[in-house]
Amino acid sequence: MKKKALSLLLASSMVATLLAGCGSSNADTAPTTAADEETTAASDTTTAAAAEAEEATTTPAAENAVSSEPITLRMAWWGSQDRHDKTIAAIELYESLHPEITIEYEYYSFDDYFTKLNTLVASDEVWDVFQLGGNFPMYMDKIHPLDEYIDAGIVDTAKFSESNLKTTQTTDGTQLGLTNGINTYGIAYDPAMFEEAGVDLPTDTWTWDDYHKAADAIADSLGIFGSSTFLSSDFIAGCSTFIPQQGDLGQYSFFNLDLTGMGFDDPQMLTPFIQMRADMINKGSYPDAGASAEVTNIENDFLVTGEAAMTWVAVNQFPTIYDDCKEQGRTLALAPVPRYTSDGNAGAMIQSSQMLCVSEDSEQKEAAAAFISWFENDVDCNNILQAERGIPANEDVRAALSENATEGQQIMYDFVDKVSQEPMPEEYNVLSPDGQNEVQDNYLNYIQQVASGELTAEEAAQKTYDDAGAIFN
Repeated sequence: MKKKALSLLLASSMVATLLAGCGSSNADTAPTTAADEETTAASDTTTAAAAEAEEATTTPAAENAVSSEPITLRMAWWGSQDRHDKTIAAIELYESLHPEITIEYEYYSFDDYFTKLNTLVASDEVWDVFQLGGNFPMYMDKIHPLDEYIDAGIVDTAKFSESNLKTTQTTDGTQLGLTNGINTYGIAYDPAMFEEAGVDLPTDTWTWDDYHKAADAIADSLGIFGSSTFLSSDFIAGCSTFIPQQGDLGQYSFFNLDLTGMGFDDPQMLTPFIQMRADMINKGSYPDAGASAEVTNIENDFLVTGEAAMTWVAVNQFPTIYDDCKEQGRTLALAPVPRYTSDGNAGAMIQSSQMLCVSEDSEQKEAAAAFISWFENDVDCNNILQAERGIPANEDVRAALSENATEGQQIMYDFVDKVSQEPMPEEYNVLSPDGQNEVQDNYLNYIQQVASGELTAEEAAQKTYDDAGAIFN
């Protein structure tokens, strides 16, 4: 039935490795992307946008898809109620611009979405337009690439940088979808807490050693956690980021680009981060597993509750916690991810939060592709969406939203612009291998075992490396 919500659960999804996607609920982390992070950034009302629908300009791609024949598209996504409301309003705007098109939509919580998607995959009935995050390699057979529609002018990528397009490409350049939002990682922190503890504020080139010392000093001085829990993102920090930060730019990666093995040879490259984290847990400057379990979403992170001075964020989360803390009379700031050495690689890079894809099962692939193009390129549409899925990849859309940004949103925009200027490897892989979830879970357990004295950091590093390598055997 048209426009029947099949799930009203408000659970959100959260990122994992290379942004990759991806919600504000840390329990719903998608293991391969930062990008599924939710934000409740303040939005303009959608009434004005709907009223101006007749005057709204559409992209050439959308115009190319106009047909006199009635077309029905099926679309689905996961997310928070805020995402649901905004996406529905955008769909209604599109239907008003294209009376021949009807979009039947469904929305779910993160877990329910993939339960339903797996059912549709088995029956070859995947929605015409569907949302995927960092686990998209599992659904490659159901993704119809956009390349032919880009070549035909149905999908407009003129205002997408090459690096932004790469975030949703395979290593051979096949365009799987268009990103719903550009994202990256950072460290959100409370400058007042740093100053009260007499600790220097983070710089653009601070190191993990600086981070460690700051966290310990804050814990000693203020009696709180110096750093909140990274949760499952500790795998991103300690493996997907810490390894590429070593050596020359692009020399190392956790998994190799072909996903046929490891991207580095020495397991002990992991040891310093594991030892740092175990030392912080024992010091009390970082939460142990029990305390970490108390953090269920970004809104009750220890930084937000005043029990920690900093936390790891996918930066589309930042406006949410900025506004939450502003209501408490606190002002947050955003620092880059610490580096291995101050003059070394940044490690963090621009990634995709999620993407919209055309289904291989769709009988209306061209119309589906045209809708995706409009969704990512149209300014009026994105004035409704308000960067809730991440920062728009289209530079004109980004500029338009920036004009009316809240304080937290503007910090987010400026931060992403800064990170996007960091040198990036000529080649990198946005995919992650099957089996990474178990490697990640084991890695987090090994850290706890090092903290309790059951393992040495060297042993934990070797076990992590062996677990990861076993994926390819």
